[in-house]
Amino acid sequence: MAYQGFAQEYLGMPAVTRAYTTACVLTTAAVQLEFITPFQLYFNPDLIFRKFQIWRLITNFLFFGPLGFSFFFNMIFLYRYCRMLEEGSFRGRTADFVFMFLFGGFLMTLFGLFASLFFLGQAFTIMLVYVWSRRNPYIRMNFFGLLNFQAPFLPWVLMGFSLLLGNSIIIDLLGIAVGHIYYFLEDVFPNQPGGKKLLLTPGFLKMVFDTPEEDPNYNPLPEDHQENQPRNQDQNQQQPPQ
Repeated sequence: MAYQGFAQEYLGMPAVTRAYTTACVLTTAAVQLEFITPFQLYFNPDLIFRKFQIWRLITNFLFFGPLGFSFFFNMIFLYRYCRMLEEGSFRGRTADFVFMFLFGGFLMTLFGLFASLFFLGQAFTIMLVYVWSRRNPYIRMNFFGLLNFQAPFLPWVLMGFSLLLGNSIIIDLLGIAVGHIYYFLEDVFPNQPGGKKLLLTPGFLKMVFDTPEEDPNYNPLPEDHQENQPRNQDQNQQQPPQ
């Protein structure tokens, strides 16, 4: 029963959230089982551009450290806020959601070139939290039963928690900065006098991710078939009035 419940919950996750969280868990599992090492995953511009180890542009977003409190903490927040974004403000806009991933990853990679950062998954999680929190400003949050605050303060609370754990806050600040850039360009600037939408999702992403899905159980009525409509109209025109 527990397995069926887990499988149902897993299959019920939206596509992008399921793909990203699965990739993160499998990457960490592969490191724990010593199939690969973190040295094969971390962000290294020299190895990327000189040795053409292009996979590092992606894998540095997938590894959150060894199994432990920090890993599970990040996975919970990643799953929760990525899913709420995809099912909330990005509902029916999967291509736009994927474009946000690409835009955020691109900016973090640029910052990583100058900041000597090795893994950017935590910054990416903070970016998702930041965007969600700014789009849900009136939701009340509770952090471990200790703090009550409005949603926009959540990224800063997480940064303070990282500081208490003795971690560097550079990663958190990077996630907040990139999240704010996306939020400003997507939600704020287009609504300003003279502003316009600058982040335009490429057409090929819309073709891939936003194609309408047909319900396999849908069976149209006979009169709804297109091939029947002209024929019926012609027959009606040929019949003399009674």
